[in-house]
Amino acid sequence: MIKLFTRHLYVRIWLAVLAGVAVVVIAAGWAWREADEQRTQPLPRDVTLRDTQDQLIGTGKSLRTSRPGEPLEFTITLNNGQQFVMELGPRGDRRPSPPPWLDPRTGIFWLLGMVGLATALGLFPIVRRLTQRLESVQRSVQRFGEGDLSARARDDGEDEVADLARRFNDAATRIEQLIRSHKSLLANASHELRSPLTRIRMGLELMGETPSPTAKAEISRNIAELDQLIDEILLSSRLDAREADMGTVETVDLMGLAAEECARVEADLDIAEGTDVAALTVRGVPRLLRRAVRNLLENARRYGDGTPIEAQLAASADGTRAVVRVNDRGPGVPAALRERIFEPFYRLPGASEREGGVGLGLALVKSIVERHGGQVRCEDRPGGGASFVIELPKG
Repeated sequence: MIKLFTRHLYVRIWLAVLAGVAVVVIAAGWAWREADEQRTQPLPRDVTLRDTQDQLIGTGKSLRTSRPGEPLEFTITLNNGQQFVMELGPRGDRRPSPPPWLDPRTGIFWLLGMVGLATALGLFPIVRRLTQRLESVQRSVQRFGEGDLSARARDDGEDEVADLARRFNDAATRIEQLIRSHKSLLANASHELRSPLTRIRMGLELMGETPSPTAKAEISRNIAELDQLIDEILLSSRLDAREADMGTVETVDLMGLAAEECARVEADLDIAEGTDVAALTVRGVPRLLRRAVRNLLENARRYGDGTPIEAQLAASADGTRAVVRVNDRGPGVPAALRERIFEPFYRLPGASEREGGVGLGLALVKSIVERHGGQVRCEDRPGGGASFVIELPKG
């Protein structure tokens, strides 16, 4: 029974507070009673004896103290040495008896009871309100653990309980996004993997005993596409896991890195006028930043309809960020879709069958840039085409 009664946190807090108050009241009551006993303790009394001429003829002292209802005795010594014992009858207490809660002998118990009752009634709503919020967090955690990923706790307030609820909500949101991202990645990957595998299977069936160079080239192209897709799926999955070790963070020279990647696809590289070379140095993982720049250049080559690719390096207006801009003269990106093109496996309408694209290139660029504390966006290019911009914190 006791275990059942104290299993709730609010009951234990409430009882602990009551016990503390009771100890304080008992100690204060004991001290108050001791002081009252000393204050009301009767003291020895002196007596003088005078004749009708007001001449002192003897003195004396009380033999013992007395309380109301007890007789009082005096010993009196006359001037001639003769001694007498005088006894006064008990004095009555004509005052009315005080109520029990004011009686010094019983008042402490009444005081303890009233203070305890007032404390119990006053503290219970406060303690219950505190623990109700904890129970709300407990229920949210339980629902989340049972599979309801949308479960969130109330985080109103500024105290530790509110902070706990906010931290749980942040963690739950992150886990929900991660699981949703992995489910989407798995569903899209399974769909995308079927296309090159189907083409490879058909090529093998049509190839016959003497494969033609065209069939071999087609199979090689599909295998390369399959290998690229698997590589990008694995990299995307690792980038989603924030705790994954993506490599050693170093000081990276964006100008040298961009120059190498532009030379690989024969793109033009330009340094904005007035740009300090030191502003093009960032902190990051070199192979990931190289992959981000390469994916933008490959995207511009794929959708640029054979027009020259232009890349530009610059520093932000406040000098705190390095800016990489890749321009193409392709069909451009509608304003309503400039955010969606960075989603995994999303392609612009009509672009699904373009050669070499698996729908993860720009999503990887966004993941890599955000992992380095930067931002990526798509803009219109004057004269037609698209302009992709990466901004990275200066190293």
